[in-house]
Amino acid sequence: MKRKFLKISVYAIILASTFLLIGIVTGIVNYSGTDRIAEENGMKFVSKVEGKNFCVYSNGKWENKFLKGVNLGAGKPGTFPGELAITKDEYLRWFKQISDMNADVIRVYTTLKPDFYDALYLYNKTARKPLYLLQGVWINEEDIAALNDAYGDNERIMKAFIKDAKDLVDVFHGNATLPKKTGFASGTYKSDISQYVIGWIFGVEWDPNFVNNTNKMNPTRNHYSGKYLFTENASPFETFMCEAGDKVVEYEAEKYKMIRPVSYSNWLTTDTLKHPNEPLPKEDMAEVNVEHIKPQKNFTQGVFASYHIYPYYPDFMNYQKEYVSFKDESGKINTYKAYLRDLMKQHTMPVLVAEFGIPASRGMAHKSLYSGYNQGSIDETQQGVILQSLLKDIYDEGYCGALVFSWQDEWFKRTWNTMDLDLPDSRPFWSNPQTNEQEFGLLAFDPGKKESVCYVDGDTQEWKDATPIYSGKNVKLFAKSDEKYLYLMADTNNFDFSKDKLLVPIDTINGQGNQEDKARNVKFSRNADFEVLIDGKDNSKVFVDAYYDSFNYIYAEQLKMLEGDPLYKVKNSGIFNTMYLCLNKQFILPQDKLEVPFSKYETGALKYGNGNPMQKEYNSLSDFCEKNGKIEIRIPWQLLNVMDPSSKSIMGDLYKNKGIKSEKTEGFYFGAEILGREEGTINMGYFTWKPWEIPTYHERLKPSYYKLQEAFGKIQ
Repeated sequence: MKRKFLKISVYAIILASTFLLIGIVTGIVNYSGTDRIAEENGMKFVSKVEGKNFCVYSNGKWENKFLKGVNLGAGKPGTFPGELAITKDEYLRWFKQISDMNADVIRVYTTLKPDFYDALYLYNKTARKPLYLLQGVWINEEDIAALNDAYGDNERIMKAFIKDAKDLVDVFHGNATLPKKTGFASGTYKSDISQYVIGWIFGVEWDPNFVNNTNKMNPTRNHYSGKYLFTENASPFETFMCEAGDKVVEYEAEKYKMIRPVSYSNWLTTDTLKHPNEPLPKEDMAEVNVEHIKPQKNFTQGVFASYHIYPYYPDFMNYQKEYVSFKDESGKINTYKAYLRDLMKQHTMPVLVAEFGIPASRGMAHKSLYSGYNQGSIDETQQGVILQSLLKDIYDEGYCGALVFSWQDEWFKRTWNTMDLDLPDSRPFWSNPQTNEQEFGLLAFDPGKKESVCYVDGDTQEWKDATPIYSGKNVKLFAKSDEKYLYLMADTNNFDFSKDKLLVPIDTINGQGNQEDKARNVKFSRNADFEVLIDGKDNSKVFVDAYYDSFNYIYAEQLKMLEGDPLYKVKNSGIFNTMYLCLNKQFILPQDKLEVPFSKYETGALKYGNGNPMQKEYNSLSDFCEKNGKIEIRIPWQLLNVMDPSSKSIMGDLYKNKGIKSEKTEGFYFGAEILGREEGTINMGYFTWKPWEIPTYHERLKPSYYKLQEAFGKIQ
């Protein structure tokens, strides 16, 4: 029997070793286990803070860890984030891509549906290295706006906040069933992912009025001492944060004998620093200081600070004297690094940059004056280079981690300088490259099930079976469209790109437009609302009929920030305007006593390049390309005053409607002519497209993904 048992045992060992080897090769080894969970005084935990270090327990020992990761939103094309439409398979695919990028942390902002936590559990069961979770707890922004007091209406905000966080504790441990509630996650949570949750980030980017009014309305609520957290020299708002956090930590400790570090969301607007050259009072009028929230002696896991830090806003990043005079090791002015250094001096605890990023969008909303790290008008490769630079600054200044915003593009987002130009309820159904907030992601959602209907790259094979919408003596014009662009291809006769000019008039709305372009002495068969002018690589543009110029209407007529021109109010004036977007209103720098004028940029300028992401020369900002007399052009829908292409809604008559209101269109008319080739009227042909309810899209990793993969890989 002994000899037989020995043979079986040896066989079992060989078999087990074989399966282990196979598992290592194929990546299906179960790597989970108790070696990720520490225990002290009967309490379990997987992470803690020590000084300014964030530590994670792994393989039976503590490791100081620089947290490298991404913020993961809840939205995808065709849905609002409150619909929580992302599937388990999508999460699993994304987790693999995030891990392959050398990231190890995912942050989410609120409770997600069971699919997210199930996918994280399944992924980590077989992954060589786990993805850790930093969990956020959202506060209802409608309640913030309505109450403007964290303690208002019998502590409604605090009670809801604590309830949501306690539910999340049960979610972590696979022990929750949340009822159906519109806009919120629901379902049965059975996956225990508690060993992968390394911390809380409570709250949102705090509105300074909300902070100050809470302090004003509750002057005596400036102290709290709980079982795990207490305050020291705290404001009433900081006391609210401390009490909520303590109740959540206590709940998990008592029910599950497990605790984890806590943090509170913050941003530059409510940091602890004073910036006397900030022109907007709201950006420097309130303070939230997490240093006033202290851990009790039994809470060794501790508190860490977290901030959203971007290089282009608030304006003190451009104008604060200490930052503008700071130069980094390369000798360049680096206001971002200057701010990081300044902020770090305020803290005795670890500090996480919970959001940093740059949008790879066509549209722009703000400039970083010294670095060029602008809020938009950045191509996808440049996005990656900038992320590398920002990450290096964060790491060099001793922060405990950096989380990129964001993993995926978000079609539902809005931006202050374009939000009046679209329909809010339709944003998820189309992609608007003019809105920078939509294109922060490392993962793009491009129109088309597998590829886009057209790529502006000089290869016109996509057009070989197309029927021209206009045929002239010198030009044949073709058109296509998808969820992001209107595409044109002009097949010209002996077009000399170095000296010829192509003019494409477009009629989009009935009852207005110009019968002629007086500046170029050109007439049209239909009143044109827009013109596309192809004039070499550096002077090609889209122009708009002055009467239909929404920029002029908003900032000259409505807001009176610019001087108006009475001719612009006249239909059929023959005037076409350059197209702009606003960047900043006029303001005065309080410390310098200098007036900074109203600023704008030309959004109608067209960039020459290759817009095909599958080719080496790819530049995501490319608007047009020419090869052998064939010119491909793509125009963002919003640049043609389309408010929602999915429902064929366009901007109506601005002056008749006394504002921006939508109306439906059947289709557009296009003409084309090489200027100087012929005299007479440019005729126009018709183009229309089908509306849609569900957008088509496919996923694509941007060049910035691979740049960040390289940068994360260098940080151990």
